Amino acid sequence: MPGATYDTGALIGADRNDRRMWALHAGFIAEEVVPTVPAPVVAEAWRGGSRQASLARMLAGCEVETMTAEQARQVGVLAGRADHDDVVDAAVVEGATRRNDEVIVTSNETHMRKLLDATGKRIRIEAV
Repeated sequence: MPGATYDTGALIGADRNDRRMWALHAGFIAEEVVPTVPAPVVAEAWRGGSRQASLARMLAGCEVETMTAEQARQVGVLAGRADHDDVVDAAVVEGATRRNDEVIVTSNETHMRKLLDATGKRIRIEAV
């Protein structure tokens, strides 16, 4: 099964123990899919401390993808092409399209669709 990418809303859902988010995550793990979380997404969601134990638990089952200089340039290009100023959103879509992921888990379907439209690729969006 192709991969999955989590955006910040997915991490916030996990942090708040959202049942739908945890069910999606459990489903991916059951299918031996290790979800990818771009490093900028972690930075946007992480505030540290013991109060984020649920988020830390979810991240332990994910691959946190660092961003190379080339990826950073591609994220910028995509943000410009989509006329979208949130580079964290653009990093989610850039990575998901580069890896040919099957799904993006997000709380902001509108932004993801706008960015996906700029790529010309189709990826399923799961809203949380």
